[in-house]
Amino acid sequence: QVQLVESGGGLVQAGGSLRVSCAASGGVNSIVAMGWFRQAPGKEREFVGRITWRAGATWYSDSAKGRFDIYRDSAKNTVHLQMNSLMPEDTAVYYCSADMTGGRSYDYWGQGTQVTVFS
Repeated sequence: QVQLVESGGGLVQAGGSLRVSCAASGGVNSIVAMGWFRQAPGKEREFVGRITWRAGATWYSDSAKGRFDIYRDSAKNTVHLQMNSLMPEDTAVYYCSADMTGGRSYDYWGQGTQVTVFS
């Protein structure tokens, strides 16, 4: 079992930056990768990016590439999503998730944190 707790959401003006974090606990040694997703009102959940737990390799969606950065603090079992040049269309609930098998299916999810970007 892995527990994931997000933090750091909030309200930010367009063009600004915000960092959301995800603290993992429990069976963290079995985590293969961590993913970030988001869901805007009335829309389907969308992949944002992913980082492997040990090597720190990252992948990003086209909408996140060049603006968002995922990195980890291994000592604190925490993964961060640094979001820059935010736009109103980035407004969503952001979720972190844990991939325990490497098959890009996510087994555990956090509760989500709201990010609202106003113009």
